[in-house]
Amino acid sequence: MLIVITIHEFAHARMAYYFGDATAKMQGRMNLNPINHLDPIGSIMILLVGFGWAKPVPINPYNFNHYRKGLRWVSFAGPLSNFIFGFFSLLVLAVLINSGLISFNGLFFMFMHQLILINIYIAIFNLLPVPPLDGSKILISFLSDVHLRVYQQIERYAPLILIGLLLTGILWAIIGPVFRLVAGLCILVISYLPGLDPTVTVLLRRIFIGG
Repeated sequence: MLIVITIHEFAHARMAYYFGDATAKMQGRMNLNPINHLDPIGSIMILLVGFGWAKPVPINPYNFNHYRKGLRWVSFAGPLSNFIFGFFSLLVLAVLINSGLISFNGLFFMFMHQLILINIYIAIFNLLPVPPLDGSKILISFLSDVHLRVYQQIERYAPLILIGLLLTGILWAIIGPVFRLVAGLCILVISYLPGLDPTVTVLLRRIFIGG
């Protein structure tokens, strides 16, 4: 979890810098040092329940060279970094299994398994269009001024919406199928890797998708 959220926040900071906002860089957040991204309460939650959050990267969208485009890509950078990291972690896992260097009941396999799961789940969760998640900022970047005002009226209820989605099970009903779709596509791409034993992709499908 610590690795995942650090990369997520770094991606936001780096993309903001690319679009002309150096706020995160000046505050020492444009790096991969986990200490700089830790949130006290979020860190405690990671230790207690295995799920938490980092300090949001400070960004001033009015510094962007292009406000809407900058807001869109800076917001998408975090989830995108997790999708990419998750894919390459899955690729490394497939290669190691194929070469016989790791076993399915080893500690390294367990670590890689969790790393892949958390990366993809965090990416999908953050793309939900509910404030303050990244998906809400991506949505805002596409809205007209009229629709933006309507959306801002709903924004105040965002915490209640998130809690409602979680308690009713709707959140997992949304994330679950999307996770299986993303994991399935990643495994499909990996299956074309030269020299990869087809049984490896079959096993990966069973582990991450089921069936």
